[in-house]
Amino acid sequence: MSLAGHRHAQWALAAIAFVESSVFPVPPDVLLVPMVLADRRRAFRLAAICTAASVVGGMMGYAIGALAFETVGRAIIDFTGAGEDFTAFRQMYGQWGFLIVFTAGLTPLPYKVFTIASGVAALNPVVFILGSLASRGIRFFGEAWLLRRFGQPVHTFVEKNLWVFSAWFVVAITGGFVAARLMF
Repeated sequence: MSLAGHRHAQWALAAIAFVESSVFPVPPDVLLVPMVLADRRRAFRLAAICTAASVVGGMMGYAIGALAFETVGRAIIDFTGAGEDFTAFRQMYGQWGFLIVFTAGLTPLPYKVFTIASGVAALNPVVFILGSLASRGIRFFGEAWLLRRFGQPVHTFVEKNLWVFSAWFVVAITGGFVAARLMF
């Protein structure tokens, strides 16, 4: 809460959102929430900062996955004899990559795992960026809107029921994508 009111809080928010998408275990929500509650008029500006920094950080995670795989990961795959499994993983990620990235960006799951996996699987970078922009934007702007509109009570309610909301949302999104895939 004290950092939320600091004059460099927006830079701290951007830094946390950036590193959370590639290496850091703490989600940017821990700073975004108190910053929005401290000044609700800046809610959407803060959500934009958080979204942009998170996507750029996700691109760093993607690069880590892409570069580390070529230098270390491939040797491990070859040593363990999991080449066929990895080929199947890449094909699955290529087919469902947008949905995987999109879903991961909305949930409380560690987003960095999916940014790095996207690089390892060589997911199309445009698909990765679009999935990241969409999901992180929906998450942070949605959170900012709710906090701006309802304040502390909605924060307490959502925090208490986060996994329920996440599970329902993942089921709905996955069902929609599967239905669209089957229809077209």
